Amino acid sequence: MDNIIEIEIEDRDGTVQTIEVPTDVNLSVMELLKACDYEVLATCGGMALCATCHVEIKSGGENLSEPQDQELDMLDTLPDANDDSRLACQLRLTNENNGLSIKIRGALQ
Repeated sequence: MDNIIEIEIEDRDGTVQTIEVPTDVNLSVMELLKACDYEVLATCGGMALCATCHVEIKSGGENLSEPQDQELDMLDTLPDANDDSRLACQLRLTNENNGLSIKIRGALQ
């Protein structure tokens, strides 16, 4: 089907689920996670100001947009961030992201 991709999401407890995502609605990964009832605080509402939507890219990161300075600055404040860390609010899904695999890492308080 056109404009539907599958992404794999691993929750904090290790549960893995593959979900189908329409790419013609320009959702961020954060909005997607919230819509699918994952526990993501997203305190700042997607402005890259709080880092509670921290995710680790397990595979498919090469097809994501490069992180901007503000996102990198926020990731720098996280003790558990690594080279595969991104803020879910800054990731917009396109058809190129089919097969993306992420792990939720953000804080719950």
